[in-house]
Amino acid sequence: MMKYRILIILLCWFLLPVVSAQNPLPLINQRIMNYLENVMGSQVGRGECWDLADEALVTAGARFDKTSEKTLYIFGREYNPRDENILPGDIIQFKKVVVKYQQGNRIMTETLAHHTAIVYEVLNSRKIKLAHQNTSRTGRKVGISGIDLDTVQKGRLYFYRPIPAAPN
Repeated sequence: MMKYRILIILLCWFLLPVVSAQNPLPLINQRIMNYLENVMGSQVGRGECWDLADEALVTAGARFDKTSEKTLYIFGREYNPRDENILPGDIIQFKKVVVKYQQGNRIMTETLAHHTAIVYEVLNSRKIKLAHQNTSRTGRKVGISGIDLDTVQKGRLYFYRPIPAAPN
């Protein structure tokens, strides 16, 4: 009987972070975030932007569908951020995106023709921090930068919620 109590206590202890109010992330998103903490400041793969998402998804046991490589990558279940909350660990694919924002007295314009990033932190429903590599700020090493979705002038952002990989 004592063994079962200990087993139940251990199971609850391991499952608690998954369901606690302080950490409502799906397990795969949690694993992606843990992976990001381990690679922050280093180069993943060849340093391409999608190498980071690929490795994060593989490490987390998530699905990465490469069947449409010539157009867009499929990083999980696509969703609309106006209908669902953006979560840390979600993947964003940028397609022909132009962002325009003010920095001090200057108007800045950035183009993300084809870029992949992982949501690192959600500040509010429109402002997020991204973990990514192959950027002008951090080069081919994993770094963090912010984006205000209201500054997107044109192009499209595809939001993906990672899903478990299919069993072999």
